[in-house]
Order: sequence, then C-alpha cells, then structure tokens
Amino acid sequence: MRFPFTPYGYRELFLFGGVPLALAAWAWPTYGPLAALPFLLLTAFVVNFFRDPERAIPQDPGALVAPADGKVTAIVDCDEPEYLKVPAHKVGIFLNVFDVHVNRAPEAGVVEFVKYTKGKFLDARDPRCASENESNVIGIRFDDGRRALVRQVTGLIARRIVCGVRVGDRVTRGQRIGMMKFGSYTELVVERAAAYRPTVTLAERPKGGSTIVYTRP
Repeated sequence: MRFPFTPYGYRELFLFGGVPLALAAWAWPTYGPLAALPFLLLTAFVVNFFRDPERAIPQDPGALVAPADGKVTAIVDCDEPEYLKVPAHKVGIFLNVFDVHVNRAPEAGVVEFVKYTKGKFLDARDPRCASENESNVIGIRFDDGRRALVRQVTGLIARRIVCGVRVGDRVTRGQRIGMMKFGSYTELVVERAAAYRPTVTLAERPKGGSTIVYTRP
C-alpha cells in the first residue's frame, strides 16, 4: 500500500505535523483540549496540504491532462520566449492552500528544458505573477513531436518550488514531476500551431493528472 503523502513533503510532515501532534498529546492531559487545539489544527493543515492521492489517468489519444489541481483563472493566447519560442496558448490554474499541490506531466515525452528564475512573491491571483514571480519552467517534447511546458509559479505564501525532473528524463502522462509549497499558480502552455483545443472553462476546478485540459484532432 502506497503512503498517501508526497515524498516532497516528508520533512514538513515531521516538523510541522508530527511535532505539533506530539505537543498536543502532551498538552491535552496537562492543560486540557483547548490548549491542544492549536497544535492539532496545525497538524491537520499540514497533513491535508501534503496529501498525494492516486489519480485515474485518461488514455485518450492526443489529450493533455491538468498539471495541477486548482481553479482555472486563465485561458488565453500568449507568447512564450523561453522554450517554445513560438505563438502559444495557455491554461492557468490557481492553487489555494487546500488544493493538492503535486504537479504532474500533461503527456508522455522527454524533458528537454528546465529553468528556474528568481523573482517576486506577488499573490498568485495577481495577473502579473506569471511573468514577475519566482518560477520554474519544465519543457517537454511529447512522443508525437509536439511540445508544451509546465510553469510552476510561486505566490504570496508559496516560497519554495520543487522540481522532480531533469533534462533528459522520460515522463509518462500524469507522472508526478514536482510540487509547489503553500499556495501557488501553475500554467500549461502549448504551441498554438499544434492545434490543441482547451476543454476546460474559466472557474472550473480540474484535478491534476486526471482532468483533460487540451485535446487535438
């Protein structure tokens, strides 16, 4: 049976989940349940944040799955100067602190590009966050030759980006490729010429690895 938490969060689970739980166990019999409550709430928050549920990965040909859980806040044409370097289209997903924060590969392929960029820590709902905040770009060439990138972007609270892949790594559709810690923004950007069609709408809440966000003919 798989441990239902992301290995990217084991340290935090121990420090901010296990330690407060031990303090709660000490405080409850000594000072009562109200004294233990803050520690229990912190443990519950951390356990919920670092959960990593299994997902059913769609096998539809030509489909791209969501790189993250959250709320769709952008479906727009854009320019992408770092990896694609052609006219592009993106779906942007805002993650609040209660969403699963594990990022997943949209399709099977090979990682061709990884770039971390320092920046600001604007609120992830700010339209400027994608271009001005600290970020990490993962560029993937799919098995059919098309390309896309996943952009991990920090937020006001999120201060750490975890990238679990390197250039040359092979990924499968829905594979875990990293994590954003404590609220963030994730983009899936595709080449406009690849004729992908978005299948989600604004304010929809996709599930990383299981919700199809793009299809193509």
